[in-house]
Amino acid sequence: MGLRLRLPAKAAPGELFDVIVVGGGPAGLSAVLYAARFFLKVLLVAESIGGTLNEAGIIDDYIGIPDIPGPELAKKFESHVMKYRVPVVIDRVVAIRRTGKDFEVVLQNSGSYRSTSVIISVGSLRRNLGVPGEDRLKGRGVTYCAPCDAPMFKDKEVAVVGGGNAALQGALLTASYASKVYLVHRRDSFRAFPAYVELVKKNPKIELLLNSVVTEIGGTDRVEWIRIRNVVSGEVRDVSVSGVIVEIGSEPPRDFLRSIGLELDEYGYIVVWPGQKTNIEGIFAAGDCTGGPHKKKFDQIVTAVAEGAVAAYSAYEYVISKQGREAQQIW
Repeated sequence: MGLRLRLPAKAAPGELFDVIVVGGGPAGLSAVLYAARFFLKVLLVAESIGGTLNEAGIIDDYIGIPDIPGPELAKKFESHVMKYRVPVVIDRVVAIRRTGKDFEVVLQNSGSYRSTSVIISVGSLRRNLGVPGEDRLKGRGVTYCAPCDAPMFKDKEVAVVGGGNAALQGALLTASYASKVYLVHRRDSFRAFPAYVELVKKNPKIELLLNSVVTEIGGTDRVEWIRIRNVVSGEVRDVSVSGVIVEIGSEPPRDFLRSIGLELDEYGYIVVWPGQKTNIEGIFAAGDCTGGPHKKKFDQIVTAVAEGAVAAYSAYEYVISKQGREAQQIW
């Protein structure tokens, strides 16, 4: 199978591709874009297009596109990819297995497709509080990424929820913008690094609400208050805030990733090597689902997009090598 200049708009079950990209967030869309520009025959399989961008509020840290709503940025990414007439199948991937020299990608409702290489970019899911008002106010003051969204809360009062390194780092960062930060943690001590704990305790703009949990988030169109319950005394009170930053961790789909045979780190993220390579030859990974000793975890749109591009180039080199040709400098 040679590389094709003309990409199909539709895909037929059983069809063979140079690369199948699994996941439609920033990493996956970037991988598809670069694969198409490398003249690879590429298929995108995703449960949705845009990933967690569709739940994001205003994004102001993607260079060159300031103050853009997450869903709008997702649409820009999608329209750029669709310029290359890449076929898309909206479905869930349930299995990926090697069949001879190729891979078979099995979908829940749409049959299966074959490819020479695969790029996994399924992201990870932020853990939710699971309290009333949270879903309704996502993107309207409820956020799950302090480095992404702290600047939105300049001169406002904000709650940061969590007790690990991410939560304390998030509280410190948010305090550099906000007028006041409530750090809410269900225990009386933190599991974060002692250095972060010391900095948080010394910061006059941060108030610790320990032994406490958020039981409800309220507001008409945006976050206006949170309800706090002390788990020791049982006392309940409302605290006025303009935002809630939930930093209680995230989870990749580890059972799915493990079923493929991918090497995972202790947290369930795919171990990636330089070039976004995995332990399985021909499978590459990019974005928030990746980790391991060769990656500094910094889950941002810009890093996901970069990793997607690198994964696409590695897939290009891999496909070319399987065809007995040398990769060309194509920029």
